Amino acid sequence: MQDDLLVVGFDLETQREVHVTEQPPEHWIRRGYGGTGQLVCFYCFHGFEAPAGTRVPLLTRGRLGGKVRRHFAHPPNQAPVGGHNPETVWHITTKHALARWARTRPGVAEVQMERWTPQKDRRADVAVRLNDGTRLALEAQRMLMTDDAWRIRHRDYLREGIVDVWFWRPGVQFPHIVLDERLPVWFYVASKGAVWTAFGRPHAQRQRWWQADNMAVFGLHHPPCALDDLERQALLLDQLNLGPFGAVLPDALLDMLRSSQSAAREEAAKWQESEARYARQLREAERQRSEDARRPKPPPAPLAGGLRCHVCKRPLASELAQAGRHILC
Repeated sequence: MQDDLLVVGFDLETQREVHVTEQPPEHWIRRGYGGTGQLVCFYCFHGFEAPAGTRVPLLTRGRLGGKVRRHFAHPPNQAPVGGHNPETVWHITTKHALARWARTRPGVAEVQMERWTPQKDRRADVAVRLNDGTRLALEAQRMLMTDDAWRIRHRDYLREGIVDVWFWRPGVQFPHIVLDERLPVWFYVASKGAVWTAFGRPHAQRQRWWQADNMAVFGLHHPPCALDDLERQALLLDQLNLGPFGAVLPDALLDMLRSSQSAAREEAAKWQESEARYARQLREAERQRSEDARRPKPPPAPLAGGLRCHVCKRPLASELAQAGRHILC
């Protein structure tokens, strides 16, 4: 099933958007095509590819765990010619999926759709407040954005203390400035309820690499760096959690990343200890040389049977025998 075949429902009685997973299939069957007819196509009713107010009662198809996921569909021959705009379908479907997902995450206190920021300069697709007070903006981005356009929106959120989390439509090129800002990239596949993200592959170990500030980059790491070779990782949306910094990978993947990074960390620790040991040896040798330089040198042993200065005890020339000492002693 393609993302552009997904349909969002609209309940004429409650006057709100609804998604097929919000209720058991029987609930929607009673309200859709062949039932009361109050469950209609959201897009048709709101004037997308059809006159505003068009009422098309929906069918409920698919089953939980089946080959085709449960979804709403137009009755035969009642969809607009050519179907609804894929970008519109993906955006609305994804907003609802993100809102439903956020409400089920531990630590989430409040979830609202289409929420304006306090300064009224940004409207988040899904606004989330965590129990600790952290505010998140979940953005479903269906079209290409320039670096500058993304940077403006990102900094607007930062200015208001909001963590923005971006979910991109598959096939859309994301601005690489996202990686420069050390943020992960998430793509949402609406037809599968799945996301995929990118891990950065290990950096080459060159030029005293063990002195780098971040050892994580020498194993698989997330988020990736801007110029990394990428490794794609897919998972279900429900496997992600939410935290103070945005979407959080499941423990199994976090353990995999830590395991990938541990060998590099251990090797770096050995190099660092070797350097530290060498530095200690140099310092000790320098200290010893300094002490030796300050210590008075012992007088040389006199020649057997020779004259000695009675002051410094060093050998004395025969010419000074009468004086018994060196001129300067």
